[in-house]
Amino acid sequence: MRLHGSMLEPVTFKMPEDMLRMAALIAREQDITVGQLLRELLRSEISRLQNARPPNRADEQLIAPLRARLAAPFAAATSWADLQARLAAQDFELRAAGGGLALHRKSSTDRLCKASELGFSYSRLIERFRAGFPGHAHTWVAQRVLSRSPGESDGEALIDTEDDFAMDQRIPPNRHLSG
Repeated sequence: MRLHGSMLEPVTFKMPEDMLRMAALIAREQDITVGQLLRELLRSEISRLQNARPPNRADEQLIAPLRARLAAPFAAATSWADLQARLAAQDFELRAAGGGLALHRKSSTDRLCKASELGFSYSRLIERFRAGFPGHAHTWVAQRVLSRSPGESDGEALIDTEDDFAMDQRIPPNRHLSG
């Protein structure tokens, strides 16, 4: 698809009057026409979609059998070392990933899914083992979880930080996000 240097074709479409007024104001501030503004926005969106990283979520068809296969090792483990040994016996291992954990095939090092997708969130495992995952870079997660009494909630919503590219954030209660 050519996005630059093409002949411009006339296009007609309808938009709400207030949207057109805002578009005209933005275009005037940028010293361009509304048409140029719309072309640039569309070009930017096309580029974003073409270059977008695929979601870092595993397929449910992969997750369900893994969840069933690994339920026993996760349930029986009494520590991080014990969990890793039980997973290794089945050719799996956990690794730190973003603010959480990811399951990898031990023999090939392929990333399979997030531990939370299997139903084992990093914060719940921290609570259970009373320690953060050994060598995990995001020590604040463990510190936050371990500073609470067992079973106590701090009233904050934890944004999913288990994606490799996620930002580590907490949203305090009664705090509104503006945007």
